[in-house]
Amino acid sequence: MESFKNQMSSERAVQQVLAQYVRAVDKQDGDMLSNLFTADGKVEIYDFNAENPILLFTLNGKNEIANAISTLMLPHPKKGWSHHTTHDHIISVNESDAEMDAQFIRFDSVGATKPENGWPSGTIGLMGTVTPTESGYYKPSLKKIEGEWKMVTHRIYHDLTFAFPE
Repeated sequence: MESFKNQMSSERAVQQVLAQYVRAVDKQDGDMLSNLFTADGKVEIYDFNAENPILLFTLNGKNEIANAISTLMLPHPKKGWSHHTTHDHIISVNESDAEMDAQFIRFDSVGATKPENGWPSGTIGLMGTVTPTESGYYKPSLKKIEGEWKMVTHRIYHDLTFAFPE
């Protein structure tokens, strides 16, 4: 794997960080996620607000980032999972600094449970639901440190409105 990384273009290596990010979020693995950031990295969450973003909150440092994913997110339901997809990556690299702008959609999938009496006659194929639950833009800034790309600031612009408890 290491020799493959050495052959990868800088743009592709930067894109791989986002691919690892979405997998860590889907797994709700805070340690895996926080290791993609610099020690003082941060996540800024915005309401995109029709291209007039409003900062909602910031997670500062690896511990806050790990905690938010591992303990603040609701766990996946039984037979459930989330899948983040990213699209149309715009990446610029300047030596050891990089910027990315990628669209994202999160889908939640929940597999159906087989009925006690079995599936109805003629039932075939995949059973369950897939529901889009988030969309927006990921705009991370990255720095290459000791040969590895790390997120310095990861800005998330949500298209949908956040509701917070009073």
